Amino acid sequence: MLQERLTRLQKELQDRGLDCLALIPGANLRYMTGLDFHLMERPLMGFFPAEGQPVFAIPELERPKFERDDLYPIHLFPYTDTEGPASAFEQATMALPEVQSLSVEYLRMRVMELKLVQRHLPNATLSDARPVMDVLRLRKDPSEIALMQEAVRVTEQALQHLIEQVRPGMTERQIASRLSVALLEAGGEAIPIEPIVLSGPNAAMPHGVPGNREVQAGEVLLLDFGTSVGGYLSDITRTFVVGRQPDSRLREIYEVVKEANAAGRAVAAPGVPCQEVDRAARQVIEAAGWGRHFIHRTGHGIGLEGHEGPYMVEGNTELLEAGMTFTVEPGIYLSGEFGIRIEDDMVITPDGSESLTSFERNLLVIGTSA
Repeated sequence: MLQERLTRLQKELQDRGLDCLALIPGANLRYMTGLDFHLMERPLMGFFPAEGQPVFAIPELERPKFERDDLYPIHLFPYTDTEGPASAFEQATMALPEVQSLSVEYLRMRVMELKLVQRHLPNATLSDARPVMDVLRLRKDPSEIALMQEAVRVTEQALQHLIEQVRPGMTERQIASRLSVALLEAGGEAIPIEPIVLSGPNAAMPHGVPGNREVQAGEVLLLDFGTSVGGYLSDITRTFVVGRQPDSRLREIYEVVKEANAAGRAVAAPGVPCQEVDRAARQVIEAAGWGRHFIHRTGHGIGLEGHEGPYMVEGNTELLEAGMTFTVEPGIYLSGEFGIRIEDDMVITPDGSESLTSFERNLLVIGTSA
């Protein structure tokens, strides 16, 4: 599988007239090598030439990770903490074919790595690696989708366990802590982002942070979270009411969001522009009179990263293709009152789409028993 990815990458570089691609620790490097590295003070960089063997400058302590049978041959240039990275980077770049054009990760590369590249490849013209990697990563293969499905299973199991414990009077932070533990106990690996757990008026902040606010009976509780399995992520949002039945206005708004979520999911299929998913969900909310309270795009891609392409947003005319995975997450946010969001993870199939997430979307009232 990794050799196939390398072959595809090198063909893409050749087709684009690029001499080399440079990757630092992160999702793209994990995709290309199956190896997980931390971005730290010791720089690590993999150079992938359009032809020939990849070349890596690495800290010596990372060398054992490369001793695996399923990885294609790589020319390693390790350095110790005493030596520092300069000589290893110089040797690595000297081992490459001539590099006049270099594709780098605009959104990830730090000044430290940039200066090392510019010092040893001073004549190379830099371009953004994102278009190159998108071609490889946008369409997931069955093994990737299987890992995402397992991450969803873990997530939904943890969610079910959590809502059986929630009671009025618990703080957002206490609930978030229990949710993190439940994810690990259910089989999740690294938690990609801290769970968003917001109650009452705090739920009107799409990306709020859990605090010490106590959940009151009759209030909404918004949970947005996920986990990872084999590096691949899940991302789900469900909104509940805690302690007692809500009033009719809250129920009506919840139903609008649920209908918008269903509309976005229903329109997703091969050949459909991404913006049509956003339009389908947004039209439902606008028709109900809440359009100005839907303040973000309808969805984002998901895979090795929590936010990646493709994006379900107005203006994105990119066509959906089989294997693409993304979220559908419309919401309505009323400042000072509450917020409601329902988020599902989707995969495009050859003849339509499927939701990887299946947790109950009807409004649930939780925490009603002692």
